Amino acid sequence: MTKNPQGESPGAKSAAMHLFEHGRLSYVQIPAIDVRDSAKFYEKVFGWKVRGDGMNHLSFTDATGDMIGAWVTGRAVSREPGVLPYIYVHGIDAILERVTASDGEIVTSPYPEGDLWVATFRDPAGNVIGVWQQGPR
Repeated sequence: MTKNPQGESPGAKSAAMHLFEHGRLSYVQIPAIDVRDSAKFYEKVFGWKVRGDGMNHLSFTDATGDMIGAWVTGRAVSREPGVLPYIYVHGIDAILERVTASDGEIVTSPYPEGDLWVATFRDPAGNVIGVWQQGPR
């Protein structure tokens, strides 16, 4: 019998359904100066669901429910991106308006990459994050 890359037999997935797929990015920690300020920003701009009541740690689930993570203190803010995460959006211009209205800062205004529009911003802690959309603005 053929097994998938996880060593399971076909059909085993339905028997042992798991929220996250093998090899898929599923969790991210975002450095924060004030986790409550950062949580409020991402909740307002992207509609992420925030959990917890901690002073140094708040968790989130993104709008799809497929990505989870947390804002954490005590970690260097990514002012100059090494790994640069991008969030897919519908209506990049409206999202960037929300970014600036929520104490974020546009780093790179929307520019075309083929049939995509891409931009970057700084969140309230100073992390550089990207956004992108497909199709016309």
